[in-house]
Amino acid sequence: MSPAVVRLADCLDPMPAVLAFDVFGTVVDWHGSIEREVAALGLGIDAGAFALAWRAGYRPAMAKVRSGALGWTKIDALHRMILDEILERFGVAHRLDDAARRSLNLAWHRLDPWPDVVEGLNRLRKRFMLCTLSNGNLGLLADLSRRAGLHWDLILSAEVFHHYKPDPQTYLGVCDVFDVEPARMMLVAAHHDDLESARACGCRTAYVERPLEFGPSVANDVAPRPGNDLHARDLGDLARQLGC
Repeated sequence: MSPAVVRLADCLDPMPAVLAFDVFGTVVDWHGSIEREVAALGLGIDAGAFALAWRAGYRPAMAKVRSGALGWTKIDALHRMILDEILERFGVAHRLDDAARRSLNLAWHRLDPWPDVVEGLNRLRKRFMLCTLSNGNLGLLADLSRRAGLHWDLILSAEVFHHYKPDPQTYLGVCDVFDVEPARMMLVAAHHDDLESARACGCRTAYVERPLEFGPSVANDVAPRPGNDLHARDLGDLARQLGC
């Protein structure tokens, strides 16, 4: 173990026992995967822009659930609501019947992992309990993980807690499931707002750079920010820093 790794490990007191992973963007490449599936349909539209528009509807849809304006609704259903709207916006709603829309909506179950993920998770599992903490529903996460060869100790979802991130019930819910204090749970994510909300609950945080999360045409600032316990280039780098 290099001196740099020792210093990083020593600064985490107590060391986390559980690493909880954001999934969309952090573990899997949603933009590239959705762009590929939309392009394969031959609709004659900008598939990358369509992927961005679909993802852009994600937070407003969840906000309706979090505010109580919409009852508990899982992400599969929210994704379908957004899909129906943006098909109209892109002028191709008449090209996809209900069966085709159901199939396209399941593209979120088929997202590809980033190249570093499988090996990185396997290294981290040697020392830590690993779980998901995603707004994706359980069935989606199970399908995605099985297809991509992602090995978790437990799949946790906002669906378990009936709260979407960044509600504190999600982060603290992980702590409750594993019976650990917040300081012994570390959220691993590529999104600073997610990490900030976890820190507000007393959890540890590790930022992972995903410069291409929104595709090559959208700049994504991955510079370090104060507050995070760790900043990693990828999951291999995170494993190195944590002594795995």
